[in-house]
Amino acid sequence: MEVWFIIVISLCISALLKSLLFNKYGPIITIYIGFSPVIFVANHSLAHKALIQNSTVFADRPAPPPTAVIVSSNKHNINSASYGPTWRLLRRNLTSEILHPSRMKSYSHARKWVLDILLNPLRSKTNSVFQELCEEKGIRRQLTILSTPQQNEHFQYSMLYLLVLMCFGDKLGETQIKKIEEVQRCLLLSSRRFAILNFFPSIGRIFFRKRWEELFQLRRNQDDVLIPLIKARRKVKQERQSKMKEDKEIDDEFVCGVVDTLLDLELPEEKRKLEDKEMVNLCSEFLDAGTDTTSTALEWIMANMVKYPQIQERLLVEIKGVVGDGEKDLKEEDLNKIPYLKAVVLEGLRRHPPAHFVLPHAVTKDVVLDGYLVPKNAILNFMVAEMGWDSMVWEDPMEFKPERFLSGGDDEPFGAGRRICPASGLAILHLEYFVANLVLNFEWKVVDGDEVDLSEKHEFTMVMKNPLKAHLSPRL
Repeated sequence: MEVWFIIVISLCISALLKSLLFNKYGPIITIYIGFSPVIFVANHSLAHKALIQNSTVFADRPAPPPTAVIVSSNKHNINSASYGPTWRLLRRNLTSEILHPSRMKSYSHARKWVLDILLNPLRSKTNSVFQELCEEKGIRRQLTILSTPQQNEHFQYSMLYLLVLMCFGDKLGETQIKKIEEVQRCLLLSSRRFAILNFFPSIGRIFFRKRWEELFQLRRNQDDVLIPLIKARRKVKQERQSKMKEDKEIDDEFVCGVVDTLLDLELPEEKRKLEDKEMVNLCSEFLDAGTDTTSTALEWIMANMVKYPQIQERLLVEIKGVVGDGEKDLKEEDLNKIPYLKAVVLEGLRRHPPAHFVLPHAVTKDVVLDGYLVPKNAILNFMVAEMGWDSMVWEDPMEFKPERFLSGGDDEPFGAGRRICPASGLAILHLEYFVANLVLNFEWKVVDGDEVDLSEKHEFTMVMKNPLKAHLSPRL
C-alpha cells in the first residue's frame, strides 16, 4: 500500500483515534487497512523505545505498492529505500556532501539571494504606496500593506528557488523554476487520485487504464524537465575535469549541488552508477522534502507572530540586540546569538507540525514493544502531532509558548532514530533565518476585524485552512 496513501488514511482517522480509541485503549492502536495491520503510536515513551532503543529493528519501510515503484524508481531514494546498503549510501552522500555544516555554509549567498526575492516585493510595494501618498497629500505617516493569502505561495516559491539552486548548483530563470514547480506539484498532489491503482493492480490496469497512463505521463513530464538539468551539470563537471588536466583556470564561483554528488555514485548492491531517472527521483525528493514543509512552517510561525504581538516584540528586541545600526538584514552567523528565535521556531514546529505523522516505518521481524506485539508485516505510524500536544508532557499544549524551549526540547516533527530527517538542521537554519528577517523588516499586525484563524486542512502538508492575512508595516 502506497506510503502517501497510508498517510492520507491515517489523517482521516486521526480524530477518531484521539477522541475515541486512544482514550479508551491506550497509546498504541492497531487497525487493519486491507490485509495489513497499521499501528498508530501516540506516546513519547513508546516512540523512544522503538526509534531510539530499537532503532535497527524499526528502521525499515513498508513494501512499495505499484504506483510507488514508478514514482520512486523502485525505491531508489532515501525516504522509501529499504534499510540496508543502498539507503546508507544515499543518506550518507546527502549528509556528508550537502548537509555537512561546512557545505551548508557555502550556500549562505544563495540564502541571501532568496531572502531578497522574499522581501523585495514587499519593500517595493511599500515604497511605491508611500511615494504616491506623499505626492498626493504631502504627508508622512506610517503605512501598512496587506499580506494576502497568496503570501504563502510566495513563501513556497522562494523556498523552491533556494532548493533548486542547492540541487542543481546554478541560478535558473523564472521560466525554468515554474516548470519545475509544475511537474513537482502535479505528482505531489495527485497521490490520492492514484491510490486506488494499488488495489488489485492486475485488474486495475484494465479498468483504470487511463489513470495509469496519466501517472506514467506525469512521471515522463518530470523526466523531461529535470533530466536536461542533470545532463547540463554532467557537462559542467566534464569541462571542469578537462580544465584541471590542462592546468587551466577553474571557475571559483562553482557551487556544488545535489546532482554533482550523484554523478559518480555507485550503488553497492547493484554495482552500477545511478541512471538519469533515478537521479531525477533523488532530486525530486530533495525539492519536495524542503519546499512545502518549510513554507508551511514559516506561515504558521508568522501567523502566531500576528496573533501574539508580545512574542513578536520580544523576538524583535533580541534580534535588534545583535543587528548593527543601519543594517537591513540579520546575518546567518548571528542566529545562534538569539536563543528566543530558536525557541519560537521549535514551538512553531511543536504546535503546528507540517506533517502530523512521520513517514511510515516497518519492522524487520516480530518484536515486542513495551508488552505489545508488533508483527513483521505491520506498518507503524508515529503521531508526532499528538505527541506534541500531549498534556502529560507539555503544559498547556495548545498554547503557543516559546519559553518552554529555552531550557531545551525535542524536535519531534523530524522523527527520531536512524530514519530521522537528515535535513533537520537545514530546516531549522532556513526557518530561523527567514523568520528573523521577516520580523526585523516588518511589523506583522492583525487585520482589523479579522482574527487569526489557526484551523488546519490537509494538502501535501498541514496548512492553514484560512491562509494568513496581515498588515505589514515597514520598520526600517
